[in-house]
Amino acid sequence: MSLSHAQVQAQLTGPGQLFEIEEIGDTGVRTWKHAPAHARALLDMSRFHGEKVFLVYEDEHITYEEHYRRAATLATRLVEEYGVTKGDRVAVAMRNYPEWVVAFSAVLAAGGIAVPLNAWWTEAELAYGVGDSGAKVLIADGERAARLASTGVPMIVTRGEAPAGARAWDEVLGEVTAAATFPDVELSPEDPATIFYTSGTTGHPKGALGSHRNLGQSPMTVAYGLLRAVALSGKDPGAAAGVRRVTLLTVPLFHVTGCFSALTTTMFTGGGLVLMYKWDPEQALRLIEREQVTTMIGVPTNAWQLMSHPDFGKYDLSSLTTLGYGGAPAPPKLLERINTNLPDRAPSNGYGMTETTALAIGNGGADYQARPDSIGLPSAVVDVRIVDPLGEELPPGEVGELCVRGPNVILGYWNKPEATAQTFVAGWLHTGDLAKTDEDGFVYIVDRAKDMVIRGGENVYCAEVEAALFEHPAVDDAAVIGVPHDELGEEVGAVVKVAPGESVTPEELRSFLAERIAKFKIPVHVWFREGELPRNPGGKILKTHLRREVLGS
Repeated sequence: MSLSHAQVQAQLTGPGQLFEIEEIGDTGVRTWKHAPAHARALLDMSRFHGEKVFLVYEDEHITYEEHYRRAATLATRLVEEYGVTKGDRVAVAMRNYPEWVVAFSAVLAAGGIAVPLNAWWTEAELAYGVGDSGAKVLIADGERAARLASTGVPMIVTRGEAPAGARAWDEVLGEVTAAATFPDVELSPEDPATIFYTSGTTGHPKGALGSHRNLGQSPMTVAYGLLRAVALSGKDPGAAAGVRRVTLLTVPLFHVTGCFSALTTTMFTGGGLVLMYKWDPEQALRLIEREQVTTMIGVPTNAWQLMSHPDFGKYDLSSLTTLGYGGAPAPPKLLERINTNLPDRAPSNGYGMTETTALAIGNGGADYQARPDSIGLPSAVVDVRIVDPLGEELPPGEVGELCVRGPNVILGYWNKPEATAQTFVAGWLHTGDLAKTDEDGFVYIVDRAKDMVIRGGENVYCAEVEAALFEHPAVDDAAVIGVPHDELGEEVGAVVKVAPGESVTPEELRSFLAERIAKFKIPVHVWFREGELPRNPGGKILKTHLRREVLGS
């Protein structure tokens, strides 16, 4: 007998259950009662996994015990040799190396605020992140160290040459022993823990200041979403919880999807995390087979490119049971392709932001199969509402701004009180995303408010047009943009990447779309692009770059 959503939530969150819920004072905000109170608690828990493999990078396999010792040793060095005290910022700038994880853990355990910097940034952008955060120490790989040398901040360098004045990682750590312990620092859930810089499209990015509560709640939110889908399918969530997950991470750790949907969740559950030097679909296929990967976490593009690779059928992917993605809109066509190419798997789509510590709303299992165009239901500790421009709540079916409240919502923006006041209002995060709900509470992202095309007073939601484009078999990737027009204000334009071996004309695309969307939504302008569409590390298409490329502005 299948259970309703309310029955499943009651079953999973009842008194004494792992996902038991309690309220924070009289704030109306609910939390996972049994979540780690702070990063130190999570790290202490992780040590119980002992000799299980935690991190895999190329031919390196690092156990939980080895990670704990290295992190404890580095935390001690940060305190004793670099003078890091509670609240000091320590920046981490590197690829997805094992040292990224060790450094992140060490900074948090030392009481510092970890500042993961975007490894794709230029020298000027990295310097901005260092200066804006007021970082006391930098921990970088060789590539980033060269770009950071002019900051004058003490630097620890791994996997590359240390610039003059910087110290090598191995020299700083010295001997790592079984006796290594974390410094004695008192932490509380409200203490600041992380600063992740948002991928701003204009001006400088904002530093999203997250708390230890945000961090500790994040793995519980992901685990709840997974077990909710299992319970709704009529299976025993307890049995599913006992299966060890080996996750292939396809996005950067400096993005909240990588850090909170993958890293902290892996640490909490005792799973394995497989890291990649950079995303490469063929290497991903090899790693899934070699490491018996059970879960792949990334953005929709990763799943799409994995299945599009010409060698897709040559590898044993039988261990892969789950594909999780978020960070960017997932076209319904993606689910159809997964059902065809990877049948009997459990794809899931999630919604979150830097400001929500990754996952806030999730869609998995039978729900996702039934509503592939929805991002799903809010987690049991997350509240959502849709509001009009005046802040009044809208009924189901009406489009407005998505607002979110929960223990995953960050403290605000680092040193930006005005931006904080505009975005965080009376306990609610105003996401800037246009959305609607249905009568059952499922949430549908319509578009990014500032990304919407307004054609002659008619709203054209880019995500809807993009989803329709993906229905065409020749379309491998697509982005919809607004094109300035004297009379209409804007017209609809589309930049399209054609799938290998396929061909299509603008007229054929428009004819195809005419059967699927209203005439005024059909792109008047179509540009074909040979290379990959430009994306930020979180998987979002950089439409400002595309506009500049095709429009010159």
